[in-house]
Amino acid sequence: MFHASMKALRRLVKDEEGIQHVEEALLLALIAVAAITVTTALGDGVEAVFQTAADELAPVAAP
Repeated sequence: MFHASMKALRRLVKDEEGIQHVEEALLLALIAVAAITVTTALGDGVEAVFQTAADELAPVAAP
């Protein structure tokens, strides 16, 4: 029983696949946070540009 437990423990220590999945998940979370931050920061500026364009085009579009 002890030998089987030690063998399983050695296999888990050698296996780096689980660690790789954790690293990938952390990287994805970091990318998501960065995307949300950039979208929030640029959102007002982009909205202002589109509003300016809409205001400029409103007299032309009116019948």
